[in-house]
Amino acid sequence: MIIDRRTFSAGLLAGAATALVAGGAAAAADVVPKAKNVVLVHGLFADGSSWSEVIARLQAEGMNVTSVQNPLDSFEDAVSSVQRVLDRQDGPTVLAGHSFSGMLVTQAGVHPRVSAVVYVAARAPDAGEDYTALAKRFPTPPASAGVVFDGDWGSLTEAAFLQDFANGVPEAKAKVLFAVQEPFNRVLTTAKTTEAAWRSKPSFYAVSKEDRTINPDLERFMAKRMKAKTIELESGHLSLVSHPHDIAGLILEAAGRR
Repeated sequence: MIIDRRTFSAGLLAGAATALVAGGAAAAADVVPKAKNVVLVHGLFADGSSWSEVIARLQAEGMNVTSVQNPLDSFEDAVSSVQRVLDRQDGPTVLAGHSFSGMLVTQAGVHPRVSAVVYVAARAPDAGEDYTALAKRFPTPPASAGVVFDGDWGSLTEAAFLQDFANGVPEAKAKVLFAVQEPFNRVLTTAKTTEAAWRSKPSFYAVSKEDRTINPDLERFMAKRMKAKTIELESGHLSLVSHPHDIAGLILEAAGRR
């Protein structure tokens, strides 16, 4: 087949245009949508007040912040509590979770108002993944031995809370956090997500290098798998308490404010 100069030139232009569009789409995917709202979710052994130091810093930057007081009786109820708060947001929203609540962020983060997801020393399973089996691929962290059950309701002993969950937090502050510890239902230990928000939303992860509740190498594995923007902190599990400036900074970056 003979191709004249005009046809050849048109083909080159079409190919160039296609490449530009594809490149533009790839570039757009790397842009974090600007958000004014932040929804924070606590994990096991804590309540919404664990985010207090981060909340103050985000509010000082003009962000609209809500800390969810999620129930710890069933995975479905906990996810619903997050979804109800997301429903009330006006515009793009960063959804951030600590520890166990990474499960809730992973599930509820597919909500259309969520513009980015942030994991703070948090679980980040794939859809349908057995998180317990995943965690067993890494050495068991010390805090696990401190979980005690009263029937179906579990909590951390004070010793495990202070030494392994809140390591790096001043003892007086850690004892206040221990006083508001909420027991969790055993069924949460076998919960599985059916969604994986990190597969479709910009993702951010704060690894706690001195974590004694979730193995730091497991945190690194999950962060790398989701291709998250990752920071590593010289912190125990409660980096949101011991390093609130860094955590607030990561959330602001996820909100397109940095």
